[in-house]
Amino acid sequence: MRRLVALLVVALLGAGIFGLSSESSGLNVNGTTVSGQTFRAELTAIAATPAMQCYLTALNPVSFQPGGGSATMAASGAAAWANFRIEGVSITKYVTEHLKYHATAQGLAQAKTSLIDEMTSAATAKQYTCPATAEAALAAMPLEMQKAQIAGQAASLYLVSKLNTTIPLTATSMKKYYASHVSDYDTLCVSIAVVPLSNTSAFAKAQAAGESVAALVKKFSVDSTTAKNGGSAGCFPPSNSSYLSVRSDVGSTPLNQFETTPQYISDNGTTVALYVAPTKRTTTPYAQASSAVLSDLQNSNASSANTEEETILYESAISLDPAFGQWVLNSTGPTTQASNLPSKTDVTRAKSLTTSATTYQ
Repeated sequence: MRRLVALLVVALLGAGIFGLSSESSGLNVNGTTVSGQTFRAELTAIAATPAMQCYLTALNPVSFQPGGGSATMAASGAAAWANFRIEGVSITKYVTEHLKYHATAQGLAQAKTSLIDEMTSAATAKQYTCPATAEAALAAMPLEMQKAQIAGQAASLYLVSKLNTTIPLTATSMKKYYASHVSDYDTLCVSIAVVPLSNTSAFAKAQAAGESVAALVKKFSVDSTTAKNGGSAGCFPPSNSSYLSVRSDVGSTPLNQFETTPQYISDNGTTVALYVAPTKRTTTPYAQASSAVLSDLQNSNASSANTEEETILYESAISLDPAFGQWVLNSTGPTTQASNLPSKTDVTRAKSLTTSATTYQ
């Protein structure tokens, strides 16, 4: 994985502009320094390379485009890149010092391939059409920046492989996991009811009185598309792109019964209650369920890795020039937050800046 988990960067309201020509001390993680000059060169490369911006935004939903001019970047983008670098350096430092890991030429080559694949997959998942390949975007990075990303990827992959809770993403391990969780991959047929908020109490009472799914839909649902079919929204095998969210919606709800707690969605600007009921569960062969199994294992591994990463960051000595961002502790753990907006637009000499639900069709 690129950095063990997807990054969550808190961007401030407003379009703060960060001047790339600012003098800065850069960042330091446990004695390893990325100089201000190097960091600014990396920001400049990102701002000047649309392909780099595209893939980085796919990995982390923060804009890496230039701010108020070609030599600037929005404060949220600078903070996001600082977060990438801090996490990469801290993980690389940890595996080197504590796990005695030193990447070989073969390991670095594998990490490069892994990083390119991850960038490509992230862009594909977001349906981005980037102006060049991920390999070209990586090649466009300044040499030190490129080497740091590959080394960080190698360190991340090694760290994940050493976690006791990590499940290898091999065919054998995936099949074994599927066999012990087969009911989690049933093909799900569901019905839905879209109910005005004023009728939710009546809906709950009618269901408690034993009315069927079809009867509840006929009496309460205002969704014309599914109402004519008794609320049927179709069947979702594990290979369907909506499967994981549908499975989350029905949870352990018994067959032919709506969940008791609805989701609240917008219908033409009006908030309504969405109820989902599983009407049929069918065992799915592994070949058809493999994509969902892979996603579940990736999420499980990422969760384990996230815990380990947070521990590493908590125990790291980190300093960051406030012109690039602020190292803070928020609800997601240690992270880099964009600095407050400056009182003036010209900050080129600043050292410190002051101040929904599943779609059923």
